[in-house]
Amino acid sequence: MSPSLTRPDRRPERLLILGSTLTVLLIVGIVTALLIREQANTLQTAKRTANTITQLIDADVLRNVELYDMALKGLIAAAERTDLQDVSASIRHLVLFDRSAAAPYKGDILLLDPNGEVIADSSLLTPKLGNFSDRDYFQVHRENPDAGLYISRPFMARCACDDPWRIAFSRRVSSPDGRFLGVAAASMRLSYFHQLFSSLNIGSNSTINLLNHQGILLAQEPLLEAGMIDKDLSQRPNVARMLRERDGSFQSTSSVDHQARLYSFSSVGNLPLIVAVALSSNEIFAPWRRAAWLVSIATGVLCVGLLWLTWALCMELRRRHRAEQVLSELAATDALTGLANRRTLDERLRLEWDRAQRSTEPLTMLMIDVDHFKAFNDRHGHQGGDDALRAVAQVIDSNIRRPADLSARYGGEEFAVVLPHTDAKGAWVIAERIRISVERLPRVAGGRQPVTVSIGLSTWHKHSRNTLEDLLLKADQALYEAKHSGRNRIVDAATLPV
Repeated sequence: MSPSLTRPDRRPERLLILGSTLTVLLIVGIVTALLIREQANTLQTAKRTANTITQLIDADVLRNVELYDMALKGLIAAAERTDLQDVSASIRHLVLFDRSAAAPYKGDILLLDPNGEVIADSSLLTPKLGNFSDRDYFQVHRENPDAGLYISRPFMARCACDDPWRIAFSRRVSSPDGRFLGVAAASMRLSYFHQLFSSLNIGSNSTINLLNHQGILLAQEPLLEAGMIDKDLSQRPNVARMLRERDGSFQSTSSVDHQARLYSFSSVGNLPLIVAVALSSNEIFAPWRRAAWLVSIATGVLCVGLLWLTWALCMELRRRHRAEQVLSELAATDALTGLANRRTLDERLRLEWDRAQRSTEPLTMLMIDVDHFKAFNDRHGHQGGDDALRAVAQVIDSNIRRPADLSARYGGEEFAVVLPHTDAKGAWVIAERIRISVERLPRVAGGRQPVTVSIGLSTWHKHSRNTLEDLLLKADQALYEAKHSGRNRIVDAATLPV
């Protein structure tokens, strides 16, 4: 039997694939972890930014509300003075409203009597006629002596002006015995909040909101929906959470335009006001998404490149292994016949001999010689002789069917067959098949006479005292006897005289 390519050892290839796969998974895991951490950092930065904006708005609104409160307190203190009854109207007006000049975006500052009638007006020496008893900022003080500073709901001013929306700050005017004497009220134009909010760069799809503790929207920039000002939003989930927690941040979806936003909110000092900054999640994470795409693409290219290089290296390893196997086969194979060469025969015979010694199984050796080959070669030439040898080798190899059996070219026109686990009787059957099959090849090289072989057979068994050298020598002696006793026959070394 001619040696064949052994099954390739795939362990280096598998280790390479496993290492590359683990490397790719590690790279993907690290990049994913970094992107997740960067996303968290982006969110934290956005929260800090939103918190800073709310603090700026809180400080500005609180400062201006304090200015309005000072103007109201000054108006009430001046109204309680009895020495102003005899002064001129202009001086009395100046004393009443001397603290109101610093209030930005101010509307009218009014002093109302217990019926809501105007007693004094910051814009006129002689107050215009008007009754404001229907306003919430009047009614709350009339009903509640302890209301303190009250911030009204937004309302439309009774004027033909371009900026009619107002909110009012009011305080109760009481007698020393606690009787209700009226209300001091100062209005502020809501354009103040528009100017304040629009001066802060929060992005095109983000909003700044001012609500009172009842969930009434006082101001919003930009306005998401017409008619939102003075609207009760307390039933909306996001606003309800702000009213409940009063300070903090969370991510949620707007119930108005259904866009995801980061809400950061806080109360304005001790005032019943909440400032809420709603930053668009799309705008917050847009830079992160761009970076994530670039990093993901670069990582994907790197991983694909690594896997491709691994595949190419595996292909190269397979190619080299096949080349090594071919070279190994060429080194172990007789070039003319394709059977194992003498070196391979010696190695294999030693291996099977050691195995037979351990297992005590029989081991048989066949020595085969082509009869009259020199004359055949002289008659038909080297090409004809080579064809005959190849044909004989093919017949021998085709009759050796077990994986452990080995057929080899021993030298010249001589062949050898190693038959492990085979006794003399079984080996004789194989030898006879070989002899008959060769005899049936009469025209291998165009000759008229059939090519025949002589076969010597030698067997080692557990009761034998022969060595490996004895096994070879006896097989060769049996072959010699077969040739000298007529050729085209088989001789068992056991039948030779000792």
